[in-house]
Amino acid sequence: MPDAPHLDTVATAETTPDTPLPYAELGMADDEYTRVREILGRRPTSAELAIYSVMWSEHCSYKSSKVHLRQFGEKAPQSDALLVGIGENAGVVDVGDGYAVTFKIESHNHPSYVEPHQGAATGVGGIVRDILTMGARPVAVLDALRFGPADAPDTRRVLPGVVSGISFYGNCLGLPNIGGELGFDAGYAANPLVNALCVGVMRHEDVKLAQAPGPGNKVVLFGATTGPDGIGGASVLASASFDDESHAKRPSVQVGDPFLEKLLIECSLELFREGLVVGIQDLGAAGVSCSTTELAAGGTGGMRIDLDRVPLRDSRLTPEEILMSESQERMMAIVEPDRLDAFMATCARWNILATEIGEVTDITAEEEKRGGRLVMSWHGETIVDLPPRTASDEGPVYHRPYSRPADQDALRENDPLRLRRPETDDELRDQVLRVLSAPGVCDPRWVTEQYDHYVRGNTVLATPDDGGMVRISEDTGRGVALATDGNGRYTRLDPYTGTQAGYAEAFRNVAATGARPLAVTNCLNFGSPEDPGVMWQFAESTRGLADACEVLGTPVTGGNVSFYNQTGETAIHPTPVIGVLGVIDDVTTRLRSSFSPDLDGAKIYLLGETRTELGGSAWADVVHGHLGGNPPRVDLTSEASLAEVLATAAEDGLATMAHDLSDGGLATALAESALRGGAGCDVWLDEPFTGLFSESAARAVVVARPGAEATLMGLCSRHGVLFTGIGTVGGDSLVVAHPKGGFEITLGELREAHASTLPGIFGDDG
Repeated sequence: MPDAPHLDTVATAETTPDTPLPYAELGMADDEYTRVREILGRRPTSAELAIYSVMWSEHCSYKSSKVHLRQFGEKAPQSDALLVGIGENAGVVDVGDGYAVTFKIESHNHPSYVEPHQGAATGVGGIVRDILTMGARPVAVLDALRFGPADAPDTRRVLPGVVSGISFYGNCLGLPNIGGELGFDAGYAANPLVNALCVGVMRHEDVKLAQAPGPGNKVVLFGATTGPDGIGGASVLASASFDDESHAKRPSVQVGDPFLEKLLIECSLELFREGLVVGIQDLGAAGVSCSTTELAAGGTGGMRIDLDRVPLRDSRLTPEEILMSESQERMMAIVEPDRLDAFMATCARWNILATEIGEVTDITAEEEKRGGRLVMSWHGETIVDLPPRTASDEGPVYHRPYSRPADQDALRENDPLRLRRPETDDELRDQVLRVLSAPGVCDPRWVTEQYDHYVRGNTVLATPDDGGMVRISEDTGRGVALATDGNGRYTRLDPYTGTQAGYAEAFRNVAATGARPLAVTNCLNFGSPEDPGVMWQFAESTRGLADACEVLGTPVTGGNVSFYNQTGETAIHPTPVIGVLGVIDDVTTRLRSSFSPDLDGAKIYLLGETRTELGGSAWADVVHGHLGGNPPRVDLTSEASLAEVLATAAEDGLATMAHDLSDGGLATALAESALRGGAGCDVWLDEPFTGLFSESAARAVVVARPGAEATLMGLCSRHGVLFTGIGTVGGDSLVVAHPKGGFEITLGELREAHASTLPGIFGDDG
């Protein structure tokens, strides 16, 4: 450790205004550093610079996205269900019977490329702690993954590690993985997207907030010790900026310990039950910098911290490194003095290290005007004295220039309607199998079988059903359903419509389980915000999502922005991943997405209108390697009507199964339903090519309960949903007939095409 006389103290900073600091190396622009000096009235100490650099990073401050994200609040629909909205660690919604649910999705893209296993594992751990800090018990996770071409060497390096990391961490925590997505595209080469969602359950009265009220209350750090892993991770920087070259090889990706996190979860929940916590925050991105500034800003605005008390697993860490470390499995609590002994005793019972490192302080009226006062000491010297709100809430806000990319019009004009279509039934049959076997459409079980879907015993639906569903408690039949969706091809063609299409698909997937969609979270994955074309994509995408949520009445409860997903000058497809949560009163009425032998002879209906819409479709991509034209039109009114039909059909027992139509159109939906249940189907299509491959939105395949066909038809009629009989369940083949002929594919052939792709690329052992 450095000796106290060599510390960069506040007193030193006041008398050495011209001492150079490595602000540029820490990602700060000249004007940002100038603003820090203006806030403090002097140059910052190196410790203060560490705090501002991570708290004003793109990841923590949303400085390039904030002006666009505001519309999620400005256009937010009125919802009595929303208990906690944007601004906290996660949103909270009322799901009835005194229960509340909190959920959120975040990215761990860059760490997962650098070190796939640990990057993905700690992504799961971080989002789980976000849910825990709201006072909830985490009950399930989902993941949305995108990789480069499946057969590319780099994908074969990254994907197995990412999957093993998610599996290892989630399975060790005992959390079921109930759904998500898996996609492949050349645009994600060297830029995988690893987005993790967690959902938790609590009673209304159990909600906790990130705040530090009450002067004299103690600040307690509990959980893992602080190490060198992940230093500067929030700003994608190495700790070497502050120290000599001996530190340069320290890991930039966090290292996770799920067994410690499991203990931390149970310990925290017991602390909550015993009323021993008045404020709570996890230590994720930006570590101690984030937890102290955000807790102080959310309370009185005053806090005093002794960094010497922070338990370390590497005694060489400097104060700056302690502040920037993103070591996992750590939490910070605000505890009343007379409850401190009880808090420590509870932590000891769970074998969780807990250390008092400071206290909440009162502030003067003058300090309040400045945003409070966060003071930190090291070896008895003051090395931080700053207004915490200026770090946590008042960072830079950029109005980045944006403009429509030069190639956007040419891309839209390259209509897939010009592509050669199959001319014979044999060609049509072959193309069905090609689409079904494509890496982004095929059976993802090589991945999903590595996850535990049913641990805890409350899983109702899980992969491969359209949405995951869990019962919220053993004492109720009430459940929540979740789905994540996004389509980078659609969004590349039209960011506004493409984002709405991804949202509509997640909305539809939740409805297809029989649940009613209630709220939204999002993970917005884009290239560099310094590129006006990328910012145009982002602006259009956020506008599209805000408008859609306003129409469908689902508030955005929170989320994440991930920028700089690009290689050189080439950005990924703009990929907003949308998570939708819905509620079902009785999980026993849920709808599955499979044809099963007991449905033999049951009638299959197509709900919704099919148009010739192939822009960004799986058919155009797989068969022709084509991207162009317009994505499918999004009719939000039709989506709402379809969702109401599906939820009512489940509630009233009018349908036995439902499967939404999306990637690959009707061809994929029929094949998946047949393979999931082990029963074939016989369908008639007036125009087979469009009927099989169109990706028109607001559509679903349903099987009516025998005897309920007329009632289901009447329900659709009342809601203006087109209701078309297309065939029956039965047999051991997918049989397609049309006016000029038809074809047949056995379930064995479908299974070989659908299930063999990923094992063939990554190996038979999942």
